[in-house]
Amino acid sequence: MADNTLKSLRNQMMYQIFVRNYSSEGTFAKVEEDLDRIKALGTDIVYLMPIHPVGAKNRKGSLGSPYAISDYRAVNSEFGTLEDFRSLVNSIHEKGMKCIIDVVYNHTSPDSVLAKEHPEWFYHKEDGSFGNRVGDWSDIIDLDYSNEDLWDYQIETLKYWAEIVDGFRCDVAPMVPVAFWERARKEVTEVCPDCIWLAESIEYEFLTHLRGRGITAHSDGEIFGAFDISYDYDIYPYLSGYLCGKNPISKYVEGLNRQEVIYPDNYVKMHFLENHDQTRAHFLIPDEKELRNFTAFLFFQKGVSFIYAGQEFGASHLPSLFDKDTISLKPENGIDMSVFISDLSKIKKNEIFAEGIFECASCENDTVVATFSKEEKKAVGVFALQGATSNVRVPLDDGMYKNLVDGREIEVFRGGVQCYGEPIIII
Repeated sequence: MADNTLKSLRNQMMYQIFVRNYSSEGTFAKVEEDLDRIKALGTDIVYLMPIHPVGAKNRKGSLGSPYAISDYRAVNSEFGTLEDFRSLVNSIHEKGMKCIIDVVYNHTSPDSVLAKEHPEWFYHKEDGSFGNRVGDWSDIIDLDYSNEDLWDYQIETLKYWAEIVDGFRCDVAPMVPVAFWERARKEVTEVCPDCIWLAESIEYEFLTHLRGRGITAHSDGEIFGAFDISYDYDIYPYLSGYLCGKNPISKYVEGLNRQEVIYPDNYVKMHFLENHDQTRAHFLIPDEKELRNFTAFLFFQKGVSFIYAGQEFGASHLPSLFDKDTISLKPENGIDMSVFISDLSKIKKNEIFAEGIFECASCENDTVVATFSKEEKKAVGVFALQGATSNVRVPLDDGMYKNLVDGREIEVFRGGVQCYGEPIIII
């Protein structure tokens, strides 16, 4: 981990927004109008997917991927003006939240400003033409970080935006040299001392695929030297595998326990059930009771809790990155977890979730028992991932306790607790 990464980040909730699809208008202004609701959800950090112009050449779909950026130093005029963006960020700050934006530094669109002005900063194929090293990314061309002048330009760009926002989510960060990120972190600190650095780490199969082709691909252990937070793609395949019937939940639980010992003491993982690249949680977990349990377990885990806009309403459709595809910000099939998520966010603010030692185990009926321990203090969570009734053992003395999720009294008798299919959190 970066030496100055704060453990208190583990108490935070992050809310992801794709401006284009967040409203029918797809503007900064419409996001700003919804900030009270976003704040009430328990959000600490608003994460905006790329706000920059999208390239036209080799564009996918009618509007193009936001990750095929044509100009790092401009805002997408379809979203509004720079002044509109500043107004949105200022309003986020006024409501006590922070704002981070996407940084897509592995590649640009083929018709980007940099491709026109500095073609020498790019990867070139044997015939001398632009190219990319991941074949299906046909709408982008790769940058080449062997050129020090590129480093200077990119860091100056980060410093410019760091005067407005509070941090960066760095797309496929492992494909950009760690040394670049380390230097960027150091220099951006001069502008934004508390800058938040989130790395989109990658799944191990993609990591080994890239390394096998001689392409830069850093592990979580490496990128943590420059970043505060990384995605939990090191274990997400076990979660998606469980939901698709490929592996038992114990594989995912083992991964969570492993994170506690293979990373530095102040490691911060970003835990998610869904994001813009992954299938919606409600599509994979159609049962509402099970969805509540998975959501509560998400918030109980050690690290930042992540919500993709629409998840709170049980959205099951994954929006397109390439066309206009407005998300639903109203309950689907009667599901509205807004208050539930807000309550979980409040529970997560307890310091035990930042300072405690985490451990979890899978029990009968795929019920998970998880604990945080610090000296004499303890937090215990019971999550019925199949929504089933089970009697499970918990590391608590016999007696009556309050379930912080729903306020009900819970009895621990002979070291066991009866779970009736709903999540339990006791501190």
